[in-house]
Amino acid sequence: MDYKHTLQLPQTDFPMRGDLPRREPVWLAEWERIGRYAQIQQRSAARSKTFVLHDGPPYANGAIHLGHAVNKILKDIVV
Repeated sequence: MDYKHTLQLPQTDFPMRGDLPRREPVWLAEWERIGRYAQIQQRSAARSKTFVLHDGPPYANGAIHLGHAVNKILKDIVV
């Protein structure tokens, strides 16, 4: 059965998919044009303290499970 007619979603101009293969090169070119990476490096160099995120040994409390992956992903997002 098709239940699409039962959905009450707002009408927007947002595309259904991100279309990254087409859009990402445009973003990268713009960032290169405005020197985004140089700006980030300058800001990072201006910091006086080094940020260290201590990460314990993997799987210290038994078998690997989804919580381990979530932990690593969250740390990647923070850094």
